[in-house]
Amino acid sequence: MALNPASDLNTPRAWAIDLAVCAVTGVIMGLLGPFGSYFNDEPMVRVAYWTGSFLLSGVSFGLLLRWLTPRMQRAGVPFWAWVPAVVVIATVPLCAIVRAAAIMLWPSVARIGWAEWYAQSVLLGLVYVGAYALLRLRVAAPPSPPAATSAEPTILRRLPPRLGRDLLCLQMEDHYVRMHTPQGSDLVLLSLNQAMTELGDLDGMQVHRSWWVARRAVQVVIEDGRNLRLKLVNGIEAPVSRTSVAKLKAAGWIPR
Repeated sequence: MALNPASDLNTPRAWAIDLAVCAVTGVIMGLLGPFGSYFNDEPMVRVAYWTGSFLLSGVSFGLLLRWLTPRMQRAGVPFWAWVPAVVVIATVPLCAIVRAAAIMLWPSVARIGWAEWYAQSVLLGLVYVGAYALLRLRVAAPPSPPAATSAEPTILRRLPPRLGRDLLCLQMEDHYVRMHTPQGSDLVLLSLNQAMTELGDLDGMQVHRSWWVARRAVQVVIEDGRNLRLKLVNGIEAPVSRTSVAKLKAAGWIPR
């Protein structure tokens, strides 16, 4: 199981959604007045304080989560193992800023000790990040591997099972084509042109009017005067027509 890519969240639309949620949450918290803040001031002041606090936390945690998530994924560290530590550490400066703002608005809240204020901030941070993980970095099944293609070249279906599927070359014999593999050969009632239309994307080339050869089957190029032959891995030597020499050189089969 893997987290959704954090890069998908680093877009203007994703940030707008995140900050809008923070703002709405801040308004609700301001109206409810948790942790005794209900008695501090009129609703609009509380709403402004809580909305600002949540927007600050949303930006801070949003940046941290987007930056850390892909790195922790590559390191193989599970989400639950590092996020609480991030909340505990990142809440320290956030708590200092928010507490200072609250004391400026309501000096009487200075009576609340640092430890109690920090504990409340950590609790809110854990709730926020936990909800964020469920809604935005939700666990998703890894992408399915691409389906194996069943588009096997038609020519290979003509090979008997005893010869396997590693086609080395085609050799025309009268009205037949001899199909060669490392395990042997077999004759098929088929013209060479018909056989070549069934090769699909097999990497090879017609090197003579009577021969088609797979690139991977070529072991060595034999020069015999002005004549060329391709020695294949199964020991067969396929002749190369003079008209095919240029295209074989262009394809890198034989040296220029």
